[in-house]
Amino acid sequence: MKIMGFNFTKINIEKFLDKVENLKVTTNINIEDLKEIKVAPFKIKEDIIVVKFAYSIYYEPKFAKIEMEGNVVLGIEPKLTREVLKQWKDKKTPEEFRIVLFNAILRKTNLKAIQLEDEMNLPLHMPMPSLKPQEKQESIKTPPNNL
Repeated sequence: MKIMGFNFTKINIEKFLDKVENLKVTTNINIEDLKEIKVAPFKIKEDIIVVKFAYSIYYEPKFAKIEMEGNVVLGIEPKLTREVLKQWKDKKTPEEFRIVLFNAILRKTNLKAIQLEDEMNLPLHMPMPSLKPQEKQESIKTPPNNL
């Protein structure tokens, strides 16, 4: 399975308050729709699946929110396509498919969210690597060996 395309169709960010107290951040990914696209004139070995998604970050209590929607275009093996479409009738997806899909969505949306959070002076929704001073360790002197 490979990612053939990704695009945003909606990006919304709102900041409701200026003061932050007891902030709780929650995120959510939702698959809105999933369909197979037929590409008749082209001879390709993979089937094409387009997934419409929604991703949201909420800063509670009602401090801010970020909402994104978009599409992911995936090239997948015909056998997996049949399984995906079969399970999607019940609004479910196979784990193998869901993991690749969610990782692709998270990669793109988290990068965009960090950029938006920086521009709106919001706390980051996920921890970033940071440097800390190294703790000084006392050196232990061992007595010389008198052999």
